Order: sequence, then C-alpha cells, then structure tokens
Amino acid sequence: MPAQTSADNTNEAIVAAWRAESARLVGALTRMTRDLELAEDLAQDALVAALEQWPTTGIPQNPVAWLMTIAKRRGIDHFRRADTLRRKTAELEHAHGGEEGTMPDLDGQVDHIEDDVLRLIFLTCHPALTAESRAALTLRLVGGLTTAEIARGFLTTESAMGQRISRAKRTLSAAQIDIELPTGRERTERIDDVMAVIYLIFNEGYAATAGEDWMRPDLATEAIRLARMVVALVPDEPEALGLLALLEIQGSRMAARIDERGEPVLLEAQDRGRWNTMLARRGLAAIQQAERLAARGKPVGTYFLQASIAAEHARARRAEDTNWRRIAALYDVLANTAPGPVVEVNRAVAYGRAFGPDAGLAVLAELDARALRDSPLLPSVRGDLLERSGLHAEAAEAFAEAAGRTSNGSERAVLHRRAQENLALRQTSEPGR
Repeated sequence: MPAQTSADNTNEAIVAAWRAESARLVGALTRMTRDLELAEDLAQDALVAALEQWPTTGIPQNPVAWLMTIAKRRGIDHFRRADTLRRKTAELEHAHGGEEGTMPDLDGQVDHIEDDVLRLIFLTCHPALTAESRAALTLRLVGGLTTAEIARGFLTTESAMGQRISRAKRTLSAAQIDIELPTGRERTERIDDVMAVIYLIFNEGYAATAGEDWMRPDLATEAIRLARMVVALVPDEPEALGLLALLEIQGSRMAARIDERGEPVLLEAQDRGRWNTMLARRGLAAIQQAERLAARGKPVGTYFLQASIAAEHARARRAEDTNWRRIAALYDVLANTAPGPVVEVNRAVAYGRAFGPDAGLAVLAELDARALRDSPLLPSVRGDLLERSGLHAEAAEAFAEAAGRTSNGSERAVLHRRAQENLALRQTSEPGR
C-alpha cells in the first residue's frame, strides 16, 4: 500500500507540473520548431518520459527544466532523422546551448518564457478558428487539459473533441499563420479574442448549458487560472484585470450555488458564509487595481463593468444589503457600451430589485423577444418579476416556458419547482378557483 501511495503521489505531482508548466513548454518548443503539432508531440513525449522515470528516480528539483531538456533532445533527434531539415538541427542545438546534459536555466529567462506563453495564447485564439475551436485548443495547449477532460467539460465524446482540436491545428498550419506576437491594432483585437475565449470557458463551467450538472467547476477554475496568466502578461490592461476580477468574484460563490442535496441555489438565497472569501478578496483587489488604471486614463470595457456589478454583490454582507440602485446604474452604462438582449434582461433584474417589479417588467417589454427565443433566460426572469408582483398564474406559465427551453437538467428542475410553487400560491390566494 505505501508503494502504491507513493506512486500515486508521484503521478499527481507529474500531472500538477504538466498542468502548471505545459504552456511554457509548448510555447517555447513552438518558437524553436515553428511547428505547433510537432511542439505538442515533443512535449507529450517528455510527459511520457516523466511518467516512466520519476516514480523510480524521484521528482527533479526543477520539473519544467527536466521536461524541456527531454523535449529538446527528442526534437534534435527528430530533425536529425529528417535529412531535408538539417538546418533545424543546428538551430535547436544552438538553442540547447550545445550541451545536452546541461539543464536550461529557465528561471533566469522568465521574460523570454512568458513571451512564449503569450505567443501560445494568441496562437490558440487566432481569429481563423471558430470560438468553440479556440476554447478547445486553449484548454488543450495553454490549460494543459487532456482531450478527455475537455470533452467531458463540453459534453461531447473524446473522439469528437480530438477531431475538433486536430482540425484547429490543421487550420493554423494550412493558413501558415505567423507564430510571432501580433503588434498594434492586431494585438489589441487578438487580446479581445483571448479574453472572450476565457470568458466562454468560465461561463460554461459556472452555468452549464446542457447536461445534468448545474456547474462544471473544473472549467471555471481553469478559466480563472488562464485569466491570471493573462494579467501576469499584460498587467496594465484594465480589461484583463476586470475579467480576472469578474471570474474570481463569480467563482467565489460556486460552493454556495448548490445545497447539500446538490440542487441549485439562486444568488439571493445563498449562504454567504459559504462564499470563498479569499477568492472574493482577490477579485475585489483586481477591480480596485483596474479602477486606478482607469483613473489614469486607461480605457475600460464590458469586463470592467461586469466586474464592478459583481463587486457590489461581493461587498454586501446580506442579500438585503445589496446596492441595487448602483447595480442598475452600472447596467445602464453597460447597455450603452455593449447593447444586447442578455444585458437588457439582466438590467431588468436590477431594475426590478431597485425600483420594483413593474420597473423590471417595463424593461423586458422594450426587448425584442425574438433575440432570445430559444433561451430560458427571458421567461425565467419574467417569471421572477411576475412572482414578485403577486401574479402567480402568469409567473407559473413563464417558469414552465423557461423549463421547456433549457437543456440543463438541474436548471430545469429549479424552473419546474418554481412553476409548481407559483401554482400553489395562486390556489392559496384564489381559493374559489
């Protein structure tokens, strides 16, 4: 048993090292080989070598340096076998310092290696790929998740996800995309793509669109880690800080979003003592840093505004202490900055809490319902506002409509329950019916 435990601990350490360092490893190898697929293959070879050797030799003092050394050796062997690419051998041997037995001093090259990570993030989020492919490739190469883990997160088969990732890599290769960091306007546009992918990953983890689980914590946690990585690379970008703040504050509530039976708990009913205070504090510190940059003239956007809204919830000790008027005002700004149906529905919630349910219903009345015809969001919010207005029959109908639209089993159960509760309230308030 002790030997098995030791082996398990070693394997856990290898997985942890891979998850933490794979982006640096693949990024550096991509820069050296100019070939994304080869870089990942070399990194995977190094991981296999670690799984074979570390249980016997022990975990090296610098795991990523060990992995990099093995990957470079395999790369040199690869190019030596390819007679037409002898020039690449010289380049790799030069990059390796000419001493295969010497561990690279990665800790002394932090700036260069972080450039490799940033380069890899920009590459996986290239606009030539679809949003879904960007998310999958980012989780694979930057997040270090296995294809099976990504497939579980997005409710698809491992083979289907493997094909999606392979197609994404082939698309990048066929387009002969430059792996160097973009500059100027292209860099600004691409950092927006990077943040959009991270936001997409978090949202799928925080509120799963399908399946039986209300949340997929692994995806949400990975998105937070990626957001921290982006902030470390571009620390003076208020929007990057805003995204991190938003994800950390929202993520701080995850333990309270389900009860002891595993059923969903909505925000105002949550036990705030179960919120992760450390994560919330980190998020509040990030939004405060973004606010200081904004005060010096740095532009802000939708992530900053959403984080500012989330911060109001985080600062309220009790649900009834929430400054809904401030939140409504922030949603007004957000609606002007990034107008859209989802923002309007959330603005209706804020207005309903700040000024009464009729004010929220008035916001919904101005919304083009066709924009959300397949989403449960609009009828569920309408049901909530009708419930607060005492119109229980109409609320029950709205919740039942929302339940029929959702693909998530946990969300459907909540909506059905609220529909039944309102039917019961209608019968209580209208005994003659």
